[in-house]
Amino acid sequence: MRRIGIKRSITIRWALNTLGLVIIVLIAAVIMLLIMARNYYTSTAEQYLASRMETITSALSRFTSSSAYRAEVRNIVEDFTEKDKFELLVLNSEGNVTITSSGFQPSDWVRTDDFWVAADSEDGTAISDTTLLSGEHVMYYTSMLPALASEYSAMMIMTSLDMIDSQVFEIGVLLTAVAAVIVILMLASGLYFVKSIVLPVRQISEIARGYARGDFSERIEKRSDDELGDLADSINYMAGALENTEKMKNEFISSVSHELRTPLTAIKGWAETLCTMGDDPETFRKGMRVITGETQRLSEMVEELLDFSRIQDGRFKLVMGKTDILAELGDAVLIYTERAKELGIEIEYYEPEMLPFVYGDAQRLRQVFINIIDNAVKYSNAGGKVSIEAFTEKNEVVVLVSDTGVGISAEDLPKVKTKFYKANQTRRGSGIGLAVANEITEMHGGTLMINSELGKGTTVRISLPAQEQ
Repeated sequence: MRRIGIKRSITIRWALNTLGLVIIVLIAAVIMLLIMARNYYTSTAEQYLASRMETITSALSRFTSSSAYRAEVRNIVEDFTEKDKFELLVLNSEGNVTITSSGFQPSDWVRTDDFWVAADSEDGTAISDTTLLSGEHVMYYTSMLPALASEYSAMMIMTSLDMIDSQVFEIGVLLTAVAAVIVILMLASGLYFVKSIVLPVRQISEIARGYARGDFSERIEKRSDDELGDLADSINYMAGALENTEKMKNEFISSVSHELRTPLTAIKGWAETLCTMGDDPETFRKGMRVITGETQRLSEMVEELLDFSRIQDGRFKLVMGKTDILAELGDAVLIYTERAKELGIEIEYYEPEMLPFVYGDAQRLRQVFINIIDNAVKYSNAGGKVSIEAFTEKNEVVVLVSDTGVGISAEDLPKVKTKFYKANQTRRGSGIGLAVANEITEMHGGTLMINSELGKGTTVRISLPAQEQ
């Protein structure tokens, strides 16, 4: 139902906004053109009637006696040669018809009102049109005659406008047909255009619902290189990123489950051993040492998960202040010195005499150093070396942690700071320590950069802005 609603919504909006506007404009254009055509033909007819009347009155102007004038008027009307096109009439002083060119006395088809309009006008003329009772549309042109012909006060020429009406009607039909063709063509092209939008939107909607259900197997087909094509590329890219994130999340859950199971198994095993053993102090101390160590490992892992959750939710807070980087880095090195020695790994710490202070959260910065050194020790083999040094470069405090461990492949290197990503599944760890360290560093305005070569080792460079003295 939702899919149909989208289709109808786009189509209706297009029909109302675009097609509707075009239809209104076309109707207005047809009406305006018809009015212009009628005005043109009517104006032409008026000019022709006025011209014919002027010709007739000019012929009468050469007569000076009343008898000759009246005789000429009668001759002109009775011998009128264009009787098939026009009707010529003579009116007396009361506005009644006295002579007609057709020889028939008019009844309902003469507008005697025009006589009085012409008599009151400045130029002594009047023009009008009307529809007769027979349905014929006619035009009158009335011109007053000089007082020389006392019983003939005015002449009127009349013609039918039916041909003009027929011509205007044909023009209207033609314009309407043209407008209809334009609407049909626009409707066809518009529906094709709307369809080219609706079908990709429908496909995107269906596949996006699949993404919402966790199915990232399908990809949107890119049908064009326009905005819809860009949208398809963006959604496909998003789907790929979500698919990788989902995969990393599942691997992360599996890794964390394994990491939790290992210390819990050790704790449970030693707890059962201690419950059933006799009075052996050495075994008791060894068991408690293992339980304490694994408990600390679990506590660190849980704290790491909580920090990651706080970062994701925006609840991760820093307690900022003047921080002595050497003190925090020294504590982190001290924590791992004995552990590295037990694993047969040498830690070399090149401690400078002095470093500028850093404005930051001392506890969180120590956590960054601990995470980085822990990774260096974790991914180094027995006999390996971890080197740690700190120095000032320009306006930054730089900490370098290098190891001779397994290294990171060029393919995995851009992803190691991504949440849930774990490049080496054979080593312990949740895979989020580096992501947390990177987030904390960036929250201090610094950068965390990693250079590594598979099989040769890794160097992590932490740069923090130094506080002005």
